[in-house]
Amino acid sequence: MWTAVLILALLGAVFGMILGYAAVRFRVESNPLVDKIDAILPQTQCGQCTYPGCRPYAQAIADGGADINQCPPGGEAVIHALADLLGRDPKPLNEEHGTHKEKVVVEIDEDLCIGCTLCIQACPVDAILGAAKQMHTVIAEECTGCELCIPPCPVDCIYIIPVRQNVDNWKVPFPEPRPQALP
Repeated sequence: MWTAVLILALLGAVFGMILGYAAVRFRVESNPLVDKIDAILPQTQCGQCTYPGCRPYAQAIADGGADINQCPPGGEAVIHALADLLGRDPKPLNEEHGTHKEKVVVEIDEDLCIGCTLCIQACPVDAILGAAKQMHTVIAEECTGCELCIPPCPVDCIYIIPVRQNVDNWKVPFPEPRPQALP
């Protein structure tokens, strides 16, 4: 019995060393600019910018393949922050990607829900909890308000609820740039 335990421990140690070496040898460095851009984006993962999430959009901005004004959930505040970070002039939000709205979450009318799981499959951040043929509910703290769960719902039991501002979620609005006085 002890020989089996020793053999398994030795195998575990060998595989651990191999995995440790591989992690160091084949490590992929991330671009620090992409990390900074991604930190500014709202992390709604809504796809309105034509990219599947905020990280791919950040990568496209860093590579020069996307403009800084394609994020409707972020609105003008994100555009100004990205312009400051990248040293560019701010632009108005590109309307073909949508319009900026105040933060919302979705709510499921649990009496109407049939438990089809289509909303769960559509949610990019796993904010919907439920099982097949059981009612579903939304974890409001996790919901980004992307509204991707609404179109697949066959019984229209998902509603948009505006997020009420309180001390925990209130943010100072981004100030409008002031014209500089000429000397």
